[in-house]
Amino acid sequence: MQKRVGAPRERSTAEARVAMTPESALKLQKLGYECLIESGAGKAAGFSDKAYREAGVTVVESCDELYASADVIAKVRPPEVAEIEKLGPGKTLISFFYPAQNATLLDQARATGANIIAMDMVPRISRAQKMDALSSMANIAGYRAVIEAGSNFGRFFTGQVTAAGKVPPAKVLVIGAGVAGLAAIGTATSLGAITYAFDVRPEVAEQIESMGAEFAYLDFAGTQQDGAASGGYAAPSSPEFREKQLAKFRELAPDMDIVITTALIPGRDAPKLWLADMVAAMKPGSVIVDLAAERGGNCDLTIADQRVVSDNGVVIIGYTDFPSRMAAQASTLYSTNIRHMMTDLTPGKDGKLVHNMEDDVIRGATIAFEGAITFPPPPPKVQAIAAQKPKPKAAELTPEQKRAQETEAFKAQTKSQGMLLAGGTALLLLAGAFAPPSFMNHFVVFMLACFIGFQVIWNVSHSLHTPLMAVTNAISGIVILGALLQIGSGNWLVVILAALSVLVATINIVGGFLVTRRMLAMFQRS
Repeated sequence: MQKRVGAPRERSTAEARVAMTPESALKLQKLGYECLIESGAGKAAGFSDKAYREAGVTVVESCDELYASADVIAKVRPPEVAEIEKLGPGKTLISFFYPAQNATLLDQARATGANIIAMDMVPRISRAQKMDALSSMANIAGYRAVIEAGSNFGRFFTGQVTAAGKVPPAKVLVIGAGVAGLAAIGTATSLGAITYAFDVRPEVAEQIESMGAEFAYLDFAGTQQDGAASGGYAAPSSPEFREKQLAKFRELAPDMDIVITTALIPGRDAPKLWLADMVAAMKPGSVIVDLAAERGGNCDLTIADQRVVSDNGVVIIGYTDFPSRMAAQASTLYSTNIRHMMTDLTPGKDGKLVHNMEDDVIRGATIAFEGAITFPPPPPKVQAIAAQKPKPKAAELTPEQKRAQETEAFKAQTKSQGMLLAGGTALLLLAGAFAPPSFMNHFVVFMLACFIGFQVIWNVSHSLHTPLMAVTNAISGIVILGALLQIGSGNWLVVILAALSVLVATINIVGGFLVTRRMLAMFQRS
């Protein structure tokens, strides 16, 4: 019998997302499933019942009918108690659940005998990236946080010079460089703000700097554990490190116009990182956007789902529905995550759900299975990519040390060039003693072509061509120079061969630069 996947309308009035879009339903049908949707479930996200019907989805009139008919129920928010009661053995619920914070709800779900898959528990391993709904939603939240900050900030993000005077750029600090933090950094820098970022994991400094932001380094000489916990999440910091961290934030607070906090630790309340005295040190009109508001907030003054203004005129935004404020985009991404999870649950692509508890991803996301609680999961067999320790910053050299380094490098280069010159001279003398005059002419041309061609082409900056093209172009340069020297020969055969050599080598060099230009264009902003 064909299994049915259904998506109910979200019961929370603040939730506009839906777990199934017409596009994702088409792909679920290709897996062999019949799709159901509660009437009006996609309306807030811009998906009408008519669009679902055109995609082959059966529209049912009530939540009760959907839960009774569907074998797999896909939701966005954790289920309410009334929804849990509609589950039973043989049914599977897929949604955000947050089992560490909802132990009572999890026990009620277990008692129904249904299998529960929490999209917030998908392990962060390479194979599971396509199902990582937390990252999908965090990406939207980070982007939207900057947009909300901009709408509450009374100035431009980018600096401007106008006839009426100079406008300085906004200074933005992003705390936490996870998915949401990196999205916020990218948005703030693209808007022209001077962006700073901090994270307890120093290995993310390179990612931050590659996006045009400045990493706020912390001078901490004590022993600090690696900031990354298993699964790619941040871990709690030591008390000593926390004190240094807060001191750094107090130093930065008076200069920052916008602060976006994203710090979360799995299974815990959000750490308090932006304290009341830091808010008091900020300029009037500054903005704080707390993306951790749903878990208590990183800022002392955050109130969930509210916008408050401090005594000194700092705006603190604690909205918890940033993804829902971009409901169409968020629903598209989340429904894609759900569809990928269903693909892994349907290895035969025949509409038969196989809940394989030996699979790292399925096991990690499953929090209740056949009447038993399976949370917390065991560590995945395939760990997340190991955190790379940052390369230590080179100590600043004094002018005397720099001069000494340059002198040593010059001596080494002179020695190697002298050895090459001596070897070439010996080879020429040997060839001159035994080889015929015609050979010497060709040999001199070959040596000059090698030396000049290599120096001219190889020294072109690699920003203009890749190292691979540098090698092939250097060889082509040797060919061209040698051919040009030989093209004036009186022998007609030599002239023809030299001309062909110039033509072929020129095609190779021009083609190499064109290919490289196309490769570099892939990384340029449109």
